[in-house]
Amino acid sequence: MPRPTTKKQLLETIEVEQKALEQFLASLSPAQMTQPGVVGEWSVKDVLAHLLEWQDMLLNWHATALKGKVPAVPAEGLSWAQLPLLNQRIYEKHCNRPFADIQKEFRASYKKTLSVIQGLSDKDLFTRGRYAWTKTITLGSYFASCTSSHYLWARKNIKKGLKAGKPK
Repeated sequence: MPRPTTKKQLLETIEVEQKALEQFLASLSPAQMTQPGVVGEWSVKDVLAHLLEWQDMLLNWHATALKGKVPAVPAEGLSWAQLPLLNQRIYEKHCNRPFADIQKEFRASYKKTLSVIQGLSDKDLFTRGRYAWTKTITLGSYFASCTSSHYLWARKNIKKGLKAGKPK
């Protein structure tokens, strides 16, 4: 799918990829959800927690900016070059949590993300430089990266991990 350039396209792309992810996850057994080693050391549950955390980080960045502050992007004290460290911290934060809790929070975060996007204009989402914290990247690109693109990445990598003889 091409990168969205309008709010309508962004919402449609997010909804399509989220539905595909949810349908795929519904086809997995409880054992497959929690078996480590599907995507690197992560279980399917850990991948879903990763998606949840990135959605929540984006919502927090946006909320911080609305208060006139500059959010710490991607995280306090970390640069984009340190994403492996950030992702490891996300894993450690959620790895012992029950799948049902993560799934419930992921769905709530997804709905909140859609609500935030619905409250924004095409200009808000797709004008470069509109927000200082996004620098030369549009807010819409951040939303796509933390939602639809991430959902597609998760689905593809989980499928690949399961096909490679990981948990059955």
